[in-house]
Amino acid sequence: MTQLTSRDEAMLDWMNVVRLADVDAIRWALSAHQDGHDGPVSVRRANYWIARMAELGYLGRVRPMYRDRQIVWPTYRSSGRSAPSLFRQTMRHELAVASVSGRFVAAGYQWQRDRQPVSRRDHQADGVATLAGRRELIEVELTVKKVARYELIFANHSDRVREHEVTKVLYFSTPEVNAIVLREAKRLIFRTQLDQFLFTPCMDAQGRFVSVSSEVDGLADR
Repeated sequence: MTQLTSRDEAMLDWMNVVRLADVDAIRWALSAHQDGHDGPVSVRRANYWIARMAELGYLGRVRPMYRDRQIVWPTYRSSGRSAPSLFRQTMRHELAVASVSGRFVAAGYQWQRDRQPVSRRDHQADGVATLAGRRELIEVELTVKKVARYELIFANHSDRVREHEVTKVLYFSTPEVNAIVLREAKRLIFRTQLDQFLFTPCMDAQGRFVSVSSEVDGLADR
């Protein structure tokens, strides 16, 4: 009987946090478990790992006609949850979050979900990345929100930064969305706090990375 390695167990734990990922995210997350890694593992190696986990019953996988990459998720055996709907509106966003998460994991961060909102005025970020005492909120923006929504979100983020609950807030988005988010941030966030917010326009409308800035490529060095 095939045994799960410590890498397999760590990867499945990560999959149970992000819940849905494509090969790009898997490539980066796998590289965290490779000595002396310099960038993501190959597509072939990522696909091999996916195929092995699928054969063992820990991952479900499909390549939809409307996507150019394989999509994977933890099965009921692995997670205790039913398979996700691949046609829900949030899927594109979830895959983008997983791609960001994979890059943080590759840089040595721990990745977890943000705490549940405690009220309607509270906000749950897309993820939390932690390394060496730094706790950073991660947001992925592929579409523009209403102005009132940004007012609530930035107020919430500012409170958490001021109370030292988090060190930084990082936004990853398309160039078009980034311009609007940055405009609203400059309007709504106190100038003394603004340097604790980082805005990186590095994705296309499908949530795929199209450029890698220093904010992504050198995460562990920040």
